[in-house]
Amino acid sequence: MIDVPLSALEVAMVQTGTRAVDTLRDTTAFAQRLDALGYLRLWYAEHHHSPAIGAFPPVVLTAHAAASTSAIRLGSGGVLAPNHAPIMLAEQFGTLAALHPDRIDLGIGRGPGTFDESTARALRRGAGPTTDEEYRDDVASTLRFLVEEVALGPLPEPWLLASSTAGAQLAAELGLPIAFAHHIRPDNTQAALGHYRARFSPSRWCESPRVLVCVEAICAETEEEARRLAGPMNVVKAGLLKGHSEVPFPSPSEAAAHPFTAQERAGLAAFGAHQAYGTPETVVGRLAEVAEATGADELMLVTPVYELAARLRSYELVKEHATRPSAAAPRP
Repeated sequence: MIDVPLSALEVAMVQTGTRAVDTLRDTTAFAQRLDALGYLRLWYAEHHHSPAIGAFPPVVLTAHAAASTSAIRLGSGGVLAPNHAPIMLAEQFGTLAALHPDRIDLGIGRGPGTFDESTARALRRGAGPTTDEEYRDDVASTLRFLVEEVALGPLPEPWLLASSTAGAQLAAELGLPIAFAHHIRPDNTQAALGHYRARFSPSRWCESPRVLVCVEAICAETEEEARRLAGPMNVVKAGLLKGHSEVPFPSPSEAAAHPFTAQERAGLAAFGAHQAYGTPETVVGRLAEVAEATGADELMLVTPVYELAARLRSYELVKEHATRPSAAAPRP
């Protein structure tokens, strides 16, 4: 059993042999189904110039999904501060919050959203990487503009995305809830969350530490099917381990034929040990372990699998088994 709310992260993987517009169309069906299943929130990630991930602005997807659903919270996970003027972020998400009261989240992150340096510079109009101080000022300015300039009424719920102790420090300093990227940097999770809780300063946005942990979860009726579904993303990860960012998102059959090296297999196994793959019992038990180990107030699942139907089935299975007392692994 999982005793914390479940949410979802949409990374909009573009399948080999399809068009980005097909992925975009699927995002609507995905949001509507998660709304019906009772997931708490759905966030959209910002990416640019990737053959595997659609370059769909989170604010646009949030607006479209909010008009197509009724209850699920929606927002960015995250919109990347270095790529946007703070007042523009405040205006965009402030407007969304006014149109859809108590349903909009503003998750803010730091990365450029691309591995391509020329694309990163284009997003910043030729400027170089942001400094720690510039990032802090951008986040603080966005929050200030929400209150002082936009002031349309209901405000979006702000979150700070982090994958390191530095990000946790900023979230604690500004008194923001933290969304930690356990699905990217699991080795950093415990230290960063400990740092966040120890140094948290209450604010108008959050009275006490509040932690969301994002986990990669791939669930299927059998362990074999879960491994098959995990194959395409493993190919992408293996490419990233080699420093190759231009890796398409292959089909499961293409991934099954991929020649992984022994080093890649070891790296993937080490990463996977921190995530949740397998049958519903295995996945729900693993998620319960992550929630207990991290003290998470909420778990967000990211499920990068080929084909919408398989991805939705994973979320359905997790939700179906998450409330069954016998589903989670027994605690010692």
